[in-house]
Amino acid sequence: MTAASTTPSTYVRPGLAELIKRLRECTGRTSEPHATAQAVAAVLTGLRPTPYLLTPVEREGAAGGYTRNTLHAESTFSITALVWRPGQLTEIHDHLVWCTFLVLQGTETENIFDIDGDRLVRTAQRQRAAGSVSGVAPPDDIHQVHNTGDTVAITLHVYGADLSKGTSVRRKYEQRATPKYME
Repeated sequence: MTAASTTPSTYVRPGLAELIKRLRECTGRTSEPHATAQAVAAVLTGLRPTPYLLTPVEREGAAGGYTRNTLHAESTFSITALVWRPGQLTEIHDHLVWCTFLVLQGTETENIFDIDGDRLVRTAQRQRAAGSVSGVAPPDDIHQVHNTGDTVAITLHVYGADLSKGTSVRRKYEQRATPKYME
């Protein structure tokens, strides 16, 4: 994963202000992570943000790995756009907080895992086309995300924490081993 370049100060992210306003309203309603993730999913479904939240350069991504573009962060949530060139993927991981995401462009493929004794088992694979919305919350969120398509994919993620200085990844996993904890 690579860090995003700085955004020109003249670029206005269309719809971001309204999205932030709506997310502030819905994230304060309950402290239950699954309910919050679903409320955020309803906001994303209703507002339908577009890839134009990102600058043209941000929408290109980077050859070295998927890019993470933090669009907003505050104490209760963060909004991040991920740009995936064909073939780019995450490690198998889980999260510290709830997460809801919308596929803005392309197709995202997600492998879902569970722990069976001392090994990881893939239990499902989901392909999500542009417009798909999904929400997850720990502890049932072990997954790997990748772009198996032949065009750039862009996903918009809302996480239940301030991620301005990091990610929401709790643990990284190896396919045939117990969790490898992050330092």
